[in-house]
Amino acid sequence: MTGGFALCLGNILMQYSLAFCGISLTEVVSASLAVVGGTTINYFLDDGLNQAGMLFPGVGCFLVAVILGSLCHASNAADIDAKLNPYKWKLSLESQDEIYSDGDSSMSDLLVHKCEGNVKGGDHFVRSVQEQQGQKQYKAVSKESFELIEHQRAIKVKGSSVLLGLVLAFLTGTCYALFSPLFNLATNDQLHLLKPEVSHLSVYTAFFYFSTAFFMIAILVNIWLLYFPILGVPSSSLSNYFSDNKGRHFAIAAGVVCGLGNGFQFMGGQAAGYAAADAVQALPLVGTFWGVVLFGEYRNSSAKTYMLLAGMLTMFTAAVVFLVASSRERKV
Repeated sequence: MTGGFALCLGNILMQYSLAFCGISLTEVVSASLAVVGGTTINYFLDDGLNQAGMLFPGVGCFLVAVILGSLCHASNAADIDAKLNPYKWKLSLESQDEIYSDGDSSMSDLLVHKCEGNVKGGDHFVRSVQEQQGQKQYKAVSKESFELIEHQRAIKVKGSSVLLGLVLAFLTGTCYALFSPLFNLATNDQLHLLKPEVSHLSVYTAFFYFSTAFFMIAILVNIWLLYFPILGVPSSSLSNYFSDNKGRHFAIAAGVVCGLGNGFQFMGGQAAGYAAADAVQALPLVGTFWGVVLFGEYRNSSAKTYMLLAGMLTMFTAAVVFLVASSRERKV
C-alpha cells in the first residue's frame, strides 16, 4: 500500500513538472532517477539476482542520459527565447521549406530568402510551406503561437523558474524509485516481518492492495487540489468536475495503461528480478516520441539541441538493453 501511495504521489508531481519542463525532459529525468535508485535498491533486496556486470553499466547510461537531458532542455529553452524575440531570430531558409514575411505583405508577395539579424515592419513570423491538393498551406511558428499555448495551459509557466520544474521532476523520480522496492518487500518479505510458516503475498494479491492505496490517495489529493489549487491553477469544485468531461477519456485511458504497465512490471520482477524489471522505464523513449512528433517540443530547434536529444535517446536505449541483459530467473 505504501508503494501505491508513492507511485500516486509521483504521478501527481509529474503533472506539474510536465508543465514547467515538457514531456521529454520530465520523463527522462524522473525515469532515470527511478532506475538509478530503484534498480540499486532492488539489486540488494534480491541478493544480487541480476548480473551486476550488465546491470550497473546500464544504470551509468541512465545517469549520462539525465545530464544530456538537462543540457538539451537548456539549449531548447535558448532556442525558444530566440523565437520569441524577433530581433534575435537567426533563420536559415532552404528552397521552399520556409518563407519569411512581415505582417504588411500579402501571400502573393512572399519571398524566399535568408534572413539574419534585425527585422523591420509589422508582425514577423516563419511559415512552413506544404503542398496539399495543389494549394500551399501555411503554418505559423511565431510568438503568437507560443502565447496561445500559454493561454491554454491550466498551469501558467511563463516567467516561472525552470528550476522549480526540475525540482518537481527529481521529486517525481524519487517517488518512482521507491514504489518498486516496496512492492518487492511486500512479495518477498526480505525484512522477515512474517512468521516462517506464513506464506508470502502473491504478486496479484500485493497488486490489489497496491492499486487500492493508489486509488484512495488519488481521490483524496485530487479533491483537495480542486478546492485548494497550487501554482496559479484556478480553484474548482466537484460539481464543475463532473459537469466538464472534456478530455476525460484520455485520463481514463492513461490510468488503464499505467495499471497494466505496473502489473506486467511486477510479474516480470517476480520472475526475473525487480532490478531488471525496471527496464519498463523505457517510457521516456515513448514519451519523447510524443513530445517531438505530436507536441512539437523541439520544432525548429538548433542543431545543437537535436544533437543533445539524439545523444540522450541513444544513452537511454543502451541503458534499457543493459538492464534486459542483466536479468536471470528467480529460484523458488
